[in-house]
Formats: sequence, C-alpha cells, structure tokens
Amino acid sequence: MVKVREDHPVFQDGTVDLDAWLARIQKHATVIDGEELLRACRIARVADQTVDVAHHQWFEGLSAYKTGLDMAEMLSELNMDQESLVACVLYRCVREGKLPIETVKDQFGPHVTKLIQGVLQMAAMHQAQNPAKQVVLGQRDAQLESIRKMLVTMVNDVRVALIKLAERTCAIRAVKNAPEARRHKVAREVFDIYAPLAHRLGVGQIKWELEDLSFRYLEPDQYKQIASLLDEKRLDRQTFIQQVTSLIRQSVAEANIEGAQIDGRAKHIYSIWRKMQRKQISFSQVYDVRAVRILVKEIKDCYSVLGLVHTLWRNIPKEFDDYIANPKANGYQSLHTAVIGPEGKVLEVQIRTYDMHEDAEKGVCAHYKYKGTDTNSQSSGYEQKISWLRQVMDWHDELGGIDELVAEFGLVEATEDRIYVLTPDGHVVDLQSNATPIDFAYKVHTEVGNSCRGAKVNGRIVPLTYLLHTGDQVEVLTTKNGKPSRDWLNQDLGYVNTSRARAKIKAWFKIQNRDQNIEYGAKAVKAELSRFGLKVPDMNKLAQKVNFENNDDLMAAIGAGDVRLMQVIHAAEQMLGKADNAVVKVSRPSKKPNSGADVQIHGVGSLLTVMARCCEPLPGNPIVGYITQGRGVSIHKQDCINGLQLKADEPERIVEVSWTNEKQSFYAVTLDVDAYDRTGLLRDIMNMVANEGVNATSVNTLTDAVESMARTRLQVEVESIEQLGRLMARMRTVPNVMSVSRTVDSPK
Repeated sequence: MVKVREDHPVFQDGTVDLDAWLARIQKHATVIDGEELLRACRIARVADQTVDVAHHQWFEGLSAYKTGLDMAEMLSELNMDQESLVACVLYRCVREGKLPIETVKDQFGPHVTKLIQGVLQMAAMHQAQNPAKQVVLGQRDAQLESIRKMLVTMVNDVRVALIKLAERTCAIRAVKNAPEARRHKVAREVFDIYAPLAHRLGVGQIKWELEDLSFRYLEPDQYKQIASLLDEKRLDRQTFIQQVTSLIRQSVAEANIEGAQIDGRAKHIYSIWRKMQRKQISFSQVYDVRAVRILVKEIKDCYSVLGLVHTLWRNIPKEFDDYIANPKANGYQSLHTAVIGPEGKVLEVQIRTYDMHEDAEKGVCAHYKYKGTDTNSQSSGYEQKISWLRQVMDWHDELGGIDELVAEFGLVEATEDRIYVLTPDGHVVDLQSNATPIDFAYKVHTEVGNSCRGAKVNGRIVPLTYLLHTGDQVEVLTTKNGKPSRDWLNQDLGYVNTSRARAKIKAWFKIQNRDQNIEYGAKAVKAELSRFGLKVPDMNKLAQKVNFENNDDLMAAIGAGDVRLMQVIHAAEQMLGKADNAVVKVSRPSKKPNSGADVQIHGVGSLLTVMARCCEPLPGNPIVGYITQGRGVSIHKQDCINGLQLKADEPERIVEVSWTNEKQSFYAVTLDVDAYDRTGLLRDIMNMVANEGVNATSVNTLTDAVESMARTRLQVEVESIEQLGRLMARMRTVPNVMSVSRTVDSPK
C-alpha cells in the first residue's frame, strides 16, 4: 500500500472534532472508556489514509474512518456498550482490507474481534439478497451457508446485527448523490432485509429512517407526492397540534396525573404510503397524519389518559388498538386511538409509558445489559425481543432461493423442516424436524451421545424417543463409562432419526470386539427368525445371499449395526421359500371391497386378483401373476415353487404384475405376546397396537395364576412385512412384555 496525497478527499474526514464527537458519545452511552475509543479512532484514521488509491473502491462516497465514527455515534444513542462502539469505528477499515483483523485482536482483544468477524459474515447479504432471483448458479450453496452463519451469529450476540444496521444506515444516507443504479441496489437491500430486521428488533429510530430512505429511492414519484402533500399542510398541522396538546395538558393536570409528556408525533412517509395501500384510501383519509404521543409514568395512567382523550373528543369506531394488553410480535406496547378532534379533523393519539417508549425507540438495546466482557448477560425483555431470531432459522434445508429468507423477514411463515433447540447454556442447536434427544446428544458431542441414558426437555424427564420441537431446552442425562444401546439402531423403535447419530453409533460398535459383535448378531438373527416363524436356514448361504463371504462376517456386520435384521429376514424368507415352502405365512387379504386393488397387472388393466395360498405374498415381495380359469389372476412370489412350476408349464398364462402405491389391502396376522401379568397389561398392549395405526380383529388372553404369566393372542391386519416388524418391535417395549412372536398356521 502507498501513502495517498494530502489533498485527497480522505483527509477531509480528518477535520472531525474528536473531542466534540466523544462528548456526544458519552452523553448517551454509559461506562465508556474515552481513551480506548480515541485510540480506535486514531488507528482507523491512519489505516484509512494508507491506501492504494488506484485500487480502492470508495464506500458510497465516504471514507471508512468517517463511516466508523457515524456508526459509533448512531449506536451510542441506543446505549450500546464500549465493545460495540470500538467495533463500529474499526469495522469498515477491516472490511476494506486496510486494517488486519490480527491487529484488532492485538490492540482491542477477542471480544471486539468477534463482533467484527460476525458483521463480516453478515456482509454476505450483499451478494445473497436478490428478490429478482438473479442468483448465479453455483453460488447458491455458499450464499445459503453465509445466511445461516449470519443468523446463528445474531442469535448468539445481537450486537452484531445492530452494528450491521448502523452500517447500512450510513450506506443509504451516503447514496443520495450516487448513480441511480447504485441507489436502487442499496435501497432494495435495505428495504427487503435491514428495515424488517430493525422492525423485528424493535429499534424504531433506525427502522423509520431505513424505510423512508429506501422508499425514497425505490418509489421516487410516490415519495415526492406524499412529501409535497405533507409540506402543503405543515403549518396548519403544527397549529392544530399545538391547540390539541394544550387541551390535553390542561385535562391531564386537572386529573392530577403527574409526569406526563405530550408532544406532536411526526408521521413517516413510508408508513403513510403503506397505510394508503393497505386500506386502499387517499391521503386525506389517513388519520394519523395529525398525531399526538402522550408519555406517562405507569400503565394505569395510560388508561386514565385514554379516558380523558375519549371524554374530550368522540373516538372513531374500529380505530382503537390496545397493544399493551396484546403486544405486537416484536414486543411493541402502546395504546392507539383515533378521535374526531377540534374543527372536525381526525387525530391519532398514542399513549404509552416512558419504558414502553424506550422499548419502541431502542428495542433490544433498551434491555441488553453488559457487565464487563460478559456478553451473555440478558434480561427477560431482551430474550423476548431476540426470540424471533431463533424462529427465523426455522426454514427448509434446501431453500429454493433468497426470496424465502426475504419472506421470513417479511413476516411470512417458512417451511418447517428444521428445528432449533437450546442447550442448558442457551446455545442453539439445529436438527432435522423429527430429531430425538439422542440425535441432539450426538449433535452436541459424540461422547455425550455414547453416554446418554436419559433426557430432560424444558425441565421435564421425557422418553428417549420424544420428538423435539423448536424452542425446547434439552438436557442430556449421562452416565460414567456409558455406551450406546444396540436398540438405538432399530429404526422401528424410533430412538434415532438422524444419519449423523446413526453413523456415530455404528462407528462405536465397529471398534468393539469382533467376537462380541458375532455373538450378538447370531443371537439377534436367531431370535428374529423365531419371531417371524421361520426355520433357521443354511447360514453361510444366507450370508452369501446378502453379499458376505461367510456367516461370521454377516453376524459381525449385524452386531456392528451395518446390516438391518429385516434385510436378513427377507433373504431368509426367499431361501426357505425355494427350499421347502416354509415362507413367512400371512393369511389371505381381509374380505374387503377391491381387496386385490393393490396389485397392478401390466398391459391388461383391472382384473380380479387373488393372493396365492401357497406363498401368500406381502407388499414389498417380488411377485408374478398367473391367469387362472374363472378365478382371475393368482398372485405368487417370484421365487414361489408353485409359481415357478406354473411358469415352466404354462408360460403363456404368466403376466407381469407389481404392487401399486395404493395400500388398500390388509393381511391378517396372529401374534402371541408373553408377559408377566399385571393390572392394565392388555390395555397397554392394545394402546400400542392402536398407536401404530394397526387394526386388531380379535384378542384372547390366557393367564397362569400360579406363574403370574399371561399369553395374549391377537389377530391384527397389517399392510406389509415392514409394518409387522415395526409393530412387533414396539410391542416388546411395553412394560412386563417378555416376547412377541408370530404364530404360523399350516395352510388350509
């Protein structure tokens, strides 16, 4: 970098009276170290003056140094802290490459550095925001990731958002004499992103300026029209307001309401235009062009003054809003009423306490408390104001473009495919929408997940299958030397729903002793075959069928969680069907209308279909059709011995069939449930069946009083073998249930 000429415009900023500037800062902000602020100013000025003029791109006509001073002064009026003001002074110099971030860290510490880095992340909005969908293909993922980082940063420290708002305010102020294209670009960004952001944070002073200036450049003709209408009546309006405020002061004094402040309220041009558009009215019908604001000490005084105003003048029906009892989404509180004032002119009156007015003007800044470098010290009011930032992150992981984010800032609901929950310390963790406490635990840390034994959500113990919701505060209960349970990998039980958690659990089991995995896999397969009523096949052949060299490799893979048991059951079913027809037997479809409608006959259309009793296929099984004489099309499994024989003998009668997406048929299955007898056992079993959306057609319970054992035999209707497996797995989680197995009857 080279030294610029002393007659360069950048030196015009050097005429700033820093003593006067610091006095203005200290007038508004408290606990300010003037020496540190001045040191930041000197560093920024030197950095700004040492620049390669040939390659420097000027920031909307202002130097980085002058912009930093303006930003700091703006935020001092919002009572921001020392770190924020220092970050404001230095930010533009860092962004423009004039001041290394390492220098900031050395001179002012990690907290100021973190603030500047957060605002730099938000700068991605310059490229990302584009309501016209003019997003360059290939940059989309990077843009969305930048937006995500921005929002997460704002949730952790709202000062980042406020510094960015100050910078954008300086930017839109500075483009007054810029080319029209430049003015429009800055205004579009401010209008779509930053004015709504200021609104959501409740910072009225910034919001109104951003709205008016961006409206001025986006709709110059309409802006000028409303501005001229306001100017024409300005003198008359001021006289009218003076008359009204005098009457109100007199009435308030007579009612002995102390400490009230009554003033005229300026109406912003954009808000007038918005009301005209929303209500489809003319300028003359905008009631709050003539407006008065009354500030009082206590809430009870608000309603007392409201009564006085309505006594003085007749109120206009449907023009009264009680935002004290029902605050706006951003926490705004006030009473709004419209009355027919003197000379028959409409007058809007706003009544609020001084604290409410502070909130309306400064938003989160009225509540944000700082104690040294403790940036996590927050009041309940701050938490209410910032809660929307956590909500705004609730959008689909695959956004179609920036418009969805703009819509969310504009109070339009986004698709809810992500949830955002809190750790006990208040940190935000994002998860997919069906995440459980175990998914949360593995997202926090692998060891937290491995040692998880329970969870609390919002201070209440919940099952590990509980589905989390946005805003939940989750505490994971762990045990020393804990390890994951193999049941967590059973998708039918619903413990884990995210691929990250499932991969971590599988990784844990993979590094365990191979012999243990083989032992567990063998036991699990034997038990599952028994439950489904299957004979034990040749295990080495079964392993080869699912692409493993031998039985030990298959059992080790099952023990490590790499292979699902249902996959093995399917393979065993097919093998046994070819060998001795000992397939998974399910009774024929229930006698319901169109019971064969879930089978599609290719190239033929709708014909009567029946499930072959020799193999009785379920949806999901590969099938083939055989045209019978007078009984329609008989449906066999593709590996059914009888079906294969028919295909060899009468190939002309074989038709291609497949399962349709319409699951209209149900298949009757008999289950035996063995359990220790207790009060409410049958009720809990039937509740589990109902919760799985399965219909029970019959139930019978036999109790052994001596052994205190109960066997419940029930017949249920399932749609597929997958649903059957899931139901059996869930039923085994009912307290006191020892086993659930399927009863296979001989074909009739």
